[in-house]
Parts: sequence; C-alpha cells; structure tokens
Amino acid sequence: MADRVTYTMQNSRHNYASLQEVTEVDDEPKVLVHTAETSRTRWNHIEDLDSFLKRVYEYHQGHGFMCILLQEIFDFIQFIFIIFFSTILVYGIEYPILFKDKPLKNNATKVTLSDVIKSPHEIIQNISFWAWVILTVALFYGLGKVIRSTLQSKHFYDMKQFYNTALKIEDKNLDNLTWHDIQKKVILVQTEQSMCVHKRELTELDIYHRILRQRNYFIAMVNKSLIPPRFNLPFLGEIVYWTQGLQYNVKMLLFQSPWGPFKDSWHLREEYRKVSLKNELAQTLKNSILWLALINVIFCPLIFMWQLVYIIFENAEIVRREPNHLSVRHWSPYGRMYLSHFNELDHELNTRLMRAHRLATRYLAAFTDPLGAVIARYIGFMAGAILAVIIFLTIYDEDVLGVEHLLSIVSILGVIVAICRSLIPDETIPWCPDTLLSNVLAHTHYLPHGWKGQAHTTRIRTGFQQLFQLRSTGIIEELLSPVLTPLLLAFYLAPRSQDIVNFFYNFTVSVTGVGDVCSFAQMDIRKHGNPEWHDTTDTGMGDIRQPDQYTQGEEGKVELSLIHFTHTNPSWKPPPEAQSFVDSVHVQGSVLATSMPDHFSTMPDRLDDSSLRFSSRLESDNMSMSMHRSRIEGPSDSSARDMSFSTKYLHDRHNRLYEQGRVRVNVQENTPLLFNH
Repeated sequence: MADRVTYTMQNSRHNYASLQEVTEVDDEPKVLVHTAETSRTRWNHIEDLDSFLKRVYEYHQGHGFMCILLQEIFDFIQFIFIIFFSTILVYGIEYPILFKDKPLKNNATKVTLSDVIKSPHEIIQNISFWAWVILTVALFYGLGKVIRSTLQSKHFYDMKQFYNTALKIEDKNLDNLTWHDIQKKVILVQTEQSMCVHKRELTELDIYHRILRQRNYFIAMVNKSLIPPRFNLPFLGEIVYWTQGLQYNVKMLLFQSPWGPFKDSWHLREEYRKVSLKNELAQTLKNSILWLALINVIFCPLIFMWQLVYIIFENAEIVRREPNHLSVRHWSPYGRMYLSHFNELDHELNTRLMRAHRLATRYLAAFTDPLGAVIARYIGFMAGAILAVIIFLTIYDEDVLGVEHLLSIVSILGVIVAICRSLIPDETIPWCPDTLLSNVLAHTHYLPHGWKGQAHTTRIRTGFQQLFQLRSTGIIEELLSPVLTPLLLAFYLAPRSQDIVNFFYNFTVSVTGVGDVCSFAQMDIRKHGNPEWHDTTDTGMGDIRQPDQYTQGEEGKVELSLIHFTHTNPSWKPPPEAQSFVDSVHVQGSVLATSMPDHFSTMPDRLDDSSLRFSSRLESDNMSMSMHRSRIEGPSDSSARDMSFSTKYLHDRHNRLYEQGRVRVNVQENTPLLFNH
C-alpha cells in the first residue's frame, strides 16, 4: 500500500503524468483510472501551490496570456534599448560637429546624421575597457532576463490552460470578472480536483495566506518597528528610509536565499524552532547580511548608473511636458507597507490608496508657507512675464526661435513658473486639517498615533509626508539607494539579526494545508489583538489572558485587518471567538452610516492613478503595478464604504479611550524586540 501511495505521488510531481491502472487492496473495490491526461487529473496535487496561486492571481490582474507575453517582450526590448541608446550617446555622437564647434568635412554647410553619428566600427573602437566590462555584465543580465521570461511565459501558458479548461474562462472574459469571481471558481476546482493534497477544501484565507505569505511577514515587521530603518537627523527630525532596492535585498535575504529563515517558500527551517540555536542562527544571519552588503558595494556603480539612466529616460519627457510632474505626491514604498492590511492583495491596496490620493493632496495643500508664497508669487510673476513676451515674439516672427539658447530659456522659465505656482496656496481649500485628515483616514484606515485634534501640527504633517512623499523625493531616494543600501544592511540590519531570528521564532505558526505563516496574519485578536481597539466584554473574551505589548499588533493592525478581510470576503467565516467582535463592529458601523449617510458619499474620492505612474519598480509585484487599472476591493462597491464606517467607529472608540487616559503613548517606539518568548 505504501508503494502505491509513493507511486501516485511521484506521478503527480512529473508534469501531472497520467495515472495507470491501479489494483486496490484491503477490501477496497477495484478502480480503473483513465491513462489519458484530462483536465480533471492535470491539476491534481500541485507541489508548489504558493507559486501556482500567485500565477493565478497575476494572470487575472495581467489581463491574460497575450498581455503578459507582450509585457515580457517589451520589458526585454526596453532593456536592450536603454543599453544600446546609452552606448550611442556616450561613444557614437560627434558632439563638436553637432554643436558646430568643429568644421564639417569638405566645408559643407548643412549638418547631416551621417556627420553626427559615428559608424559602428568607430563606436566599437572608442569603447573603453570599463565600458566593455559594463556591457558584458549587461549581456549576462540580459541572458538571465531571457531565460526568466521564457520560463515565465511557459508557466503563464500553463496558466492559460488552467483558466480555459479547469476554470472554464476564456481570456476575452477576464476583464468581466473580479478576483472574487476567480477565487470562487478556484475553491470549487479544489473540491473537484484536490490541488492541495493536505486539505480537501480551501478557504479564502488559505488562498490569501499562500499568495501573501512573504508580504504578511513584511507588514508585521513594519508594524513592530523592526523595519524600515529610522534615523534622527539634525534639522530634519526622524527620517524613515525604505526604497525598492533595500526592500528587494531584505526580501531576497529572508525568503529567497539558502541562508534565510525559510528552506522553501512555505516551510520555516527547523533550526528556527529551537531556542538553543537562536544565537548561532543570529550570527549566521548576520554574516549573510554582511556578505550581501559587500555584494551591493561591488555592484554599486553599475546599479547607480542603471538607476540614473532609467530615471532620466522615464521622467525627462514628462517633466518637459508637465513641469510640475516632480512636485506631485505619491504613496511612498514605506507608506504602502505601513498602510497595508494583513491579507490584502495588491489591487485591493491600490484601490484604497488611489481613493485616498486626492484627499491626501488636499490635506497637505492646506499647509502653507507664507514667506515662501510671497517669494514664489513675485518670482512667478516675473518669469511668467518674460515667458509671455518670448511667446508673443515667436508668434509674430518664428525666426526668433533661431536665437541661441532661446528654447533652453523658455524651458527653464516654464519650470520656474510651475514650481512657483505649486508654492502658492490654493485659497479655495478651507483651513480644516482635522476634517481633511479624517477624510483620508476613511480610505487609508491607518494614520500616525495621536492624530486626533493634532492634524494641524508639524509633527503629524511631517509624519504624513513620509507616507505621502513628493515624487522628486522618491526619485532622490531611489538614486541614493545603491549607495545607502549596503550601509544600511551592514550597520542597521546586521546588528538586528537577533531581533529577526526572535521574530520568526515567536511569530510563525503552522497551518494545515497552508504551511508556515506569520501568526499576525491569522488575525487572531485573542493572541495578537490590542485591548485598546476592542472591548473584551463585548467579544466574550474577558476571561482570556490578553496579549502583552510584545505579542500584540500596534495601531489596531490586527483588528482593522480582520474587519477589512470580512468586508472584502463576506463568505469567509472567522473563528467563533472573533465572530462576535466582527458582528459588533459591523453593527456599529451600520448605525454610524445611518446617522451620517452622506458623509463618505460626498467626499471627493474619485479614483486617481497618478500615485501609480511613478514607476512599477516601487512595488515588488510588477505585474499588478504595470496595469494602471483599478478593480473594486470586494464583491460589491458598497464594501469600501462599509469599511470606511467601520474604520471610523474603531478609531473613534480608540480616541475616546485615549482622551480618558486608558491608551499607552508611543507604544511602537518602546516595543521590546529582543524579548525572548
């Protein structure tokens, strides 16, 4: 019997090979299984269900196979274009001839492209040794991208078969279905074909756990102030630094390297479950971080040059066309992590933040600098006057454009006027920062601690600006990332290796049919809830020991995540001990909605995707970020509104406790991360 089971499992691992005729024993009836591969047997017992479900989600968000394939192709073409075009600009242009500092051959008077662009032979001869080194590294990186894209395309072609055969959904119908429609079909297929061998039925939470396993750990570490790095700088105060480059390194270290805590995508290494090995693991992890920092130092020049070229090519034309492009704000990488719920998919987070984008802009626009406004008003007037005269003269006689450097002057004046206009306050925005920030809270669901009644202060405004930063600030941080990332790895993350080991030891639980997940992502308010955010007498948990400061989520993260998940997945049933809390919040939110029915419907919450145009590199999931199209958070449009009222109720209740002196102050900064449970 054991041999038969082993045989069956081996078949399932080799591309879903067809089953052979099996003779049952032990009083079981004989079963004849078809040898031909069918849609019913092809998806049985998927070994890496995490990757499979991630591709199911990415396939839906990526709008089908052709869109994903074109995305991969054009991404590679863009890479080749940047390398080729940069080489031509550096080694292939006769700039003295272009700028007329050198006479043309044969005393010609007209400059042609053949005069300016060198021949391929000349370009190759002019390339320096270090440039060849860079091009060689780029070649190998490009080959890696080709291999990766080929494998990705193969996986997504298999996913196309899964959608077409198992889910019975054609690509042309994908945009007519929400993720919740797809998820229902996946749950149904599990009951029919047993994709997960360890569990007969998958729940919505099981699917979210597998897709967001790594992200949930990141959210928990941000919530417990383990990451990102924080510094107190003179004149600037507390600075939070978290970029795409730093996030990529931490993610690779913890989840994708052979020296990280996870031995595969769904199982924590056994050593991390043993108290006696904590110090040894911390030292090993510290050494790995230092080696990773050294690798970053070696490749720092290449990464910096790539970042610089990419950002210039991406933003130069937009800045010329829209000079205020760099003064527009977007949600920072840290802001996206801080504002994320546990078990919240990318499209759900994007929809929330896009709704809050315009409201957040209005809140920060309410703060003005009177001195700066006076200076900007007069400088803008003078620059605008000069620009207007030049434009008028150009209309009168186009030969004016032939004046040396005139176009440069026009471009600079346009940028000055745009910057000055952005510094002049909008007089139509009323001075009511508490109301404006309350409107932002309706969609972000989280804000810095103690914001109630303090939204007009510099402390709250500065803290909010770190979540909602200027695009120019984000560009500068990304440019500095190749230099600062190895320093932060060596001098900030490496000394906290013991904290990281303790975190994975204390906050990892095994879930049947899912594997090892962050315990905070279970949204268990008995274990990780904060008493300041729920009433134990109302939830029937008064006789249960409440979590201490170390084990509880901060700023209502567990409670708000639980409520958000029930709103976006109404068919999911929380455990009985949490059901009373959920029902209570839903009831109170409904009462609040009845008492103020037009509160959120009148707010300017138009979906605005400008916060997502900065770069898909700001988010680890490039697939979802590349498609600038919003999908509703839950199965209905009303779920977001209901969540807004639930959020308002929970924050109002917490603020009442705060005013009564029953809430701790500055909890997040005092969390004892080195405490061993």
